[in-house]
Amino acid sequence: MGKKSKAEKKAKGKKKHDIDVHAQDLASVLVQAARSMRTVLSRNLLESGLYAGQDGVMLALAETDGLTAGVLAMKLGVKAPTMTRTIGRMEAQGFLERRADEEDARLTKVYLTDVGRNRLQIIADAGKTSEEMATKGLTEKQIKTLMKLLRAVDGNLQGTAVAE
Repeated sequence: MGKKSKAEKKAKGKKKHDIDVHAQDLASVLVQAARSMRTVLSRNLLESGLYAGQDGVMLALAETDGLTAGVLAMKLGVKAPTMTRTIGRMEAQGFLERRADEEDARLTKVYLTDVGRNRLQIIADAGKTSEEMATKGLTEKQIKTLMKLLRAVDGNLQGTAVAE
């Protein structure tokens, strides 16, 4: 008997229940997990009066208040008309307001209102609850690895991956 090739060793090491991972399988699992996370987060946000996607606007403004609709759209990866509609709805709900920029009156900037600021803790709590549900049964190390891998996948898809 001669030496086994790498392929033979690899085939021997495979278990019956192992399956080949195909790109469409990965895409399907990622999309479904993202949808499920968004659904759970939306459900957890119901008491705040916020709809899906509005939490991202609130968190972006909590980080840097006084952004233009265009900057918000870019930060959140949506188109400008979508952001304009979202801002209009949130303004009607009393979560934010639009004001002319003090330095350049041609620009309109978006600011959180007191009502909006008062919802930030609810948003944080809803996010934490959703994350706890999503990571139930995973170790801290597995969660860190998952986050690192998802960031790498996102970077690859956005074309911004950095070689380590």
